[in-house]
Amino acid sequence: MAMLGKRRTPKPAARKAPTPRRAQQTASDDRGVEIMRLAHDGRGVARDAAGKTLFVDRALPGERVEIAVHKSRQRFDEAHVREVLKAAPERVTPPCAHFGVCGGCDLQHQALEAQRHHKQQVLVEQLARQGLTLGDAPALLTSEGLGYRRRARLGVKVDAEGRIHLGFRARGSHHLIDMAACPVLVPALEALLAPLREQLASLDAPRQVGHLELIASDGGVCLVVRQLRAQPDDAQRWQAFAAAHELSLGWLLGRESPRLEWLTEVPDLHYGVMLAATERENAQEPVREPVREPVRELVLGFAPGDFLQVNAEVNQRLVDTALEWLAPKSGERVLDCFAGVGNFSLALAAYTGMVTGVEGNPLMVERLAANARRNDLSGVSARQADLTREDQVRALLDETDWDLVVLDPPREGAEALSRQLATSRVSRILYVSCDPATLARDAAHLAAGGYRLVRSAVADMFAQTAHLEAVLLFEHPEIPASDVTPAQMPKE
Repeated sequence: MAMLGKRRTPKPAARKAPTPRRAQQTASDDRGVEIMRLAHDGRGVARDAAGKTLFVDRALPGERVEIAVHKSRQRFDEAHVREVLKAAPERVTPPCAHFGVCGGCDLQHQALEAQRHHKQQVLVEQLARQGLTLGDAPALLTSEGLGYRRRARLGVKVDAEGRIHLGFRARGSHHLIDMAACPVLVPALEALLAPLREQLASLDAPRQVGHLELIASDGGVCLVVRQLRAQPDDAQRWQAFAAAHELSLGWLLGRESPRLEWLTEVPDLHYGVMLAATERENAQEPVREPVREPVRELVLGFAPGDFLQVNAEVNQRLVDTALEWLAPKSGERVLDCFAGVGNFSLALAAYTGMVTGVEGNPLMVERLAANARRNDLSGVSARQADLTREDQVRALLDETDWDLVVLDPPREGAEALSRQLATSRVSRILYVSCDPATLARDAAHLAAGGYRLVRSAVADMFAQTAHLEAVLLFEHPEIPASDVTPAQMPKE
């Protein structure tokens, strides 16, 4: 047992007798198949000679491609491109050498503008399935297409020959793809890929490392090592690594109920949200000229494991959009559901003075309260409630006459909350979603209650992927906005 988890001396790879290669089924004739459109998940849609639907990885609308079917189902087949016979104008060379193998990105072969147009179409189509239409195309909230991801979890594996594998998983598989580079990571994280592989190779027991989590915060870079069993010598090696690369370092120790232990000083993990400058009229001067109010920055602390929007620039644009669309007024009562660490709660409280943020996880409730204190926002109340339970949602909505409600639920959506909101007296509802299908379902509940969908946007939080975030604004024509004093930008 003394060698449990220890690194074994690599053995020469055994020579295996060649095995006959399984012939790939092909669904294309000599001229290939025509790609008609993109499915919501970013795969090309075509039909074979018999009329069966094909979902083709890495194919674009208007292309003619030769394919190979890798999975056959009763109603459709799944395939990938063997050769592009006629390329679409928006086809580009993927910026990452691992594209097509790594499961992280699925649209790097498509120009960024075309990716975003596809996401707009997905949102429109999902809403249309529920009978909802948009007057205008959804707005786009974007950033650079590369170098944006500020958080990543890297898998670690040591194979039978003792070789270290570090990277993301292949699509639909537990197989690890060794990553030499990842251009979607922020540069500070991408620069650590090669040193981390060397560090793992230097450990006594690399098999005791489950995964690595990298976080780039405004307070510095943090590395969390998922350590299955304590290895004191390896702990010292990790501490030396952290010192050499100026990192905060913790390890999540244990198998069943892992606990986080810091091997360096406890870091101040945080990110900033800017409250944009506004203009107002100076009533004290004979000539009413616009006066620019000072900008305020909110500082939001978080911990490893907390939900964090991975794209800082798009997150800022989300907050800007929420403030612009809701136009919060001083004294309005705001309910922020699925509030997290306070991403929207704090920004709205800076204007209205009164926000109740609700979370299901008690640790997140504590984090929200701490962030309110950190930013001197005494009007923020942090509450715990299970927002999937209609009785708790009903009690929350009946508690006071809310003027504004913001909800930013997980992928499962917020059906219980939406059903209750549909019968409420809230004048404006802002719904932020990471799943357009559940968003459309919940939007239909609001529409059935008389709410009108008045504004929409797609937030390209995960460029180079088919994943999209969306934000919708609902207003009720029969529920007037509260008659309170217009808000001004609070000063530091």
